[in-house]
Amino acid sequence: MKISTHLMFEKATQQMTTSQTNLAKSQAQLAQGKQVITPSDAPDQASTIQRLKSIMTRQGSYQAALNSVQTKLQGEDSTLQSVSDLLIRAKEVAVQASNDTLSPSNRKALGVELQGLRDQMLSLANSKDISGNYMFAGSRVNSPPFVALAGGSPQYVGDQTRMHVMVGESRSMQINRSGTDAFAPVNRTLPDGSTQGVGFFNVMDDLIKGVNNSDRNLMQGGVGELDHLLEGLTFAQANVGSGLKSIDQQNSVIEDTVLNLTTTLSSIEDLDYTAAITKMNQQMMSLEAAQSSFAKISQLSLFNFIK
Repeated sequence: MKISTHLMFEKATQQMTTSQTNLAKSQAQLAQGKQVITPSDAPDQASTIQRLKSIMTRQGSYQAALNSVQTKLQGEDSTLQSVSDLLIRAKEVAVQASNDTLSPSNRKALGVELQGLRDQMLSLANSKDISGNYMFAGSRVNSPPFVALAGGSPQYVGDQTRMHVMVGESRSMQINRSGTDAFAPVNRTLPDGSTQGVGFFNVMDDLIKGVNNSDRNLMQGGVGELDHLLEGLTFAQANVGSGLKSIDQQNSVIEDTVLNLTTTLSSIEDLDYTAAITKMNQQMMSLEAAQSSFAKISQLSLFNFIK
């Protein structure tokens, strides 16, 4: 290698450029508070950071889904509780109507109250959630689930489709409920000993008919069937309560997962300010030294040493 003025200038310039680049990188890290500014700085580290952020984004979507399901279940729980309260009152009225001391006109007055209770239950059965979808229609959320066909008692016209949404990496939850799940029919024993499935509102309408006509068989049968309707509602409420409990548990799992991911991401991505400031000060000193050396070297020439 030949030592020349050009070589000294080139080496000095290269040293200053390297020092300036390192200093600019440290300053950018301090400004953003991140270890990695561009993926080219540390490809493996950048890849890990991106993967962790992707996982955290998914956890956020799972939490949003859980909140949506929780809102729906809370609406269902409130609705079913209201129906249960109405059904309990209906049984009280039915038992009162079965009293032998009442006259037909007194029973008709009670029949009016029963009709009002039944109409309220039908309105609740056709309730909508905050999104404007019918709660108990299965997947047919755009049309009322209970409709009176040909002037008869309201029948369930929804479907039994159960839709699910992912709330975890390997867990899903049901987001809808059919009308027969919430308003379960009862099995009625016929005079010939056989059984027949009777819809929720058929039971109510038969009971009202029995009270209005002072038909003791219909009234007594209706009181017994009201107990079965209450059992069905209680079972539906238990399912809703179980779902709400599962949501709380899954939320806890997600929160723990997010906390662990955040901690890991911080250790990989966030900057240690103390170490970074110390490093930047060293780089500034190195750059100043290089600049000072270059200033002195630039004034020298090999001709000065030729005698």
